[in-house]
Parts: sequence; structure tokens; C-alpha cells
Amino acid sequence: MSTPPRPRPGPGFRPEPGARTFDELIAEAEAVSVDGWDFSWLDGRATEERPPWGYARAMGERMGRATAALDIQTGGGEVLASVPKLPPLTVATEAWPPNVARATALLHPLGVAVVGDHDEPPLPFGDAAFDLVVSRHPVRAWWTEIARVLRPGGTYFSQEVGPASVFELVEYFLGPQPPEVRGVRDPERARAAAEAAGLDVVDLRTAALRTEFHDIGAVVYFLRKVIWMVPGFTVDGYRDRLAALHRRIETEGPFVATTTRFLIEAVKPG
Repeated sequence: MSTPPRPRPGPGFRPEPGARTFDELIAEAEAVSVDGWDFSWLDGRATEERPPWGYARAMGERMGRATAALDIQTGGGEVLASVPKLPPLTVATEAWPPNVARATALLHPLGVAVVGDHDEPPLPFGDAAFDLVVSRHPVRAWWTEIARVLRPGGTYFSQEVGPASVFELVEYFLGPQPPEVRGVRDPERARAAAEAAGLDVVDLRTAALRTEFHDIGAVVYFLRKVIWMVPGFTVDGYRDRLAALHRRIETEGPFVATTTRFLIEAVKPG
């Protein structure tokens, strides 16, 4: 998604003349590929504020100092490919077959080995194999495995999705969610799990970020790509709710939600 939020329309907002119809927007969003972890299709259609810490830059700085690094759940490899200087040994794992193929095509020319993995323990590497392990938006952090593959003195550095992220959209389709669902991905739970695995948490930061969806096609694309937000989402299954949301966006302006993120850095004692 593009970064700067657009001006917020007031009451009586109307779409521009010649705006595309509901059916046109839906058809376009259903046809586009959702492989990889590149959200550039949403540029101009949705906006999301970025966390203040600049994960890709900070991760790249750590990569430049490492000798052996692992990127867990690399997606299509887009973030790792942006690193200016990769370590001599760099490995990435990914579970979803279309993303494995995409990451392989993108990262192999850079000297990165891409390993298909089920995102469940154990990681397919020996003990103390890496001095840096990174992951951007992992589905789940397997802390015991992360600690096992880190060398003494090694670092885990990750940006994760926080609790109740974009839940305004989730609850629009699924209704109010119970506290135990809204509390999943609590950063303090991540701290406790990392420490239980024997790591020292040296940094933990959180951010709440404004997100806007400017048309119903952006909503459909997002839910097709981020499949765990509304499990089993299909246009046919939610057509009535989508049509109502389309009318709401046309009359009131963008659908606004709050994205949550946290940054965690943990070190294995030497």
C-alpha cells in the first residue's frame, strides 16, 4: 500500500464522475494475481501509514554486519531482495508454493538459497547455524527453533503484525470478535515466549497506524491476499456485505481501519 494518507472527505462526499461500478471493481480485483508479498497493486487505492522504525532499512543494516543469515517466511522475497549488502551465506524459507517459486526467481540471482518449508518445527537447519535470523510478518514465531539455530551472541530481528490489526474490516464481515481473538499477537506474549526460549529481548516497540481503503476492489484484493483476516473469504459468499460497503465508500469516503505492528529484537546470550 502507498504510504501517505489522502485527505479525509467530509459528509456528503461523492465519487468522481465516471467512477467504476461495483461489478467492474469486483471483477478486476478477482482477476489479479495475489502471489508474493508485494502490495503495489493497491497504490492509489489504499493507504497505510508505515511504522516509525523503518524495518527494511534496519534489517538491511544488520544484514550488512552478518556472516550467515536466515529470513523466515520470506514471502516472495521482496524485502530480502531490497537489502544493499547480503551476508556471504543467506538462506530464506517459505511455505506457500507460489511464493517459493517467486522468491526463487527473485533471490537466486542474488546468491540466496530458498528452501521450501512447512513453517512448523523443526527448521531444516543445524544448531547454531546463523548469527542473524529475521522475519517480516511471520504467521507464527517458533521461538525455541529460532533460539536453536542462532549462534551464541546472534540476533533475531522481526516486525510482526500486532493484536486486532485491521479488525474494523474483519469485524465488518465477521461481527464482533471475542477478547481472546482480539488479543492474539500481543507483543508482551512475544516477549515472554522469547525469554522462555532463552533469548534476551533488547528492543520491543509498537505502533498503531491509520489504514484507508478507497474502493471495494482494494478490499477484495486485500482479503484475497491476506487470507487469515476473513478465513474462507469469497466474493460470492460476502457479496451483500461487499455491495453495502461499496455504497458506504461511495457516499462517505474511504473505509478506515487501524493496522497494528510491533518490532522485536532478541539476542542469544554468548
